[in-house]
Amino acid sequence: MDYMQRGGPLMWLILFCSVVAVAIFAERLAYFHRASIHVAEFLRGLANLIERGSIGEARQECAGAPGPVPRVIHAALARHEESRAELRAIVQDAGQLEAPRLERNLWVLPTVAFVTPLIGLLGTVGGLIEVFSVISSRNGYASSADISNGVYHSLLTTAAGLVVAIPAAVAYCYLCARRNALLRDMERAGIEIVQLLTERRGAAKIIDLPSRRQLSGE
Repeated sequence: MDYMQRGGPLMWLILFCSVVAVAIFAERLAYFHRASIHVAEFLRGLANLIERGSIGEARQECAGAPGPVPRVIHAALARHEESRAELRAIVQDAGQLEAPRLERNLWVLPTVAFVTPLIGLLGTVGGLIEVFSVISSRNGYASSADISNGVYHSLLTTAAGLVVAIPAAVAYCYLCARRNALLRDMERAGIEIVQLLTERRGAAKIIDLPSRRQLSGE
């Protein structure tokens, strides 16, 4: 509180920016934690269900799992009879719908990282102007203690702005890495589910071919 009072009113604005940044980081971190799954194990379990023809059970598994990856797979399973090209388009559309959810409110962190140093610089410039105004009012006579005290107070806002901006920039880079990892997982899951469904359909046709020939008397 002593630093806040010495730094002036802009310190409260910097404090508000820091609270917003912490709230966004905590919310996005919790979301990414809930959305992350072990894609290889999840796809392995779905592959077993698809090979047995249990598409409905595979859809239930996707509906009960959190995160964007199961939702992308569920979109393909819901229309599993479509052609390979159609399934690819379905997976791409589902991924595009999930991307904004991953990027929600992430823009706040780089904004805070960019704005808070400027707010701090504004406070410093304002403080220095006030110091020189005092010196001017005293006809250029001021003690070194008065000058150093004024400069000290003015530099507090710059320091506070950097203290908020640096962690905000680091947090943004970390969350972007988590977002990109989920995007790669969605892409991988989409490719593999399309491959599984088309391979199952091809195997079913091969198995069904002899029975059709027998029915036709060949």
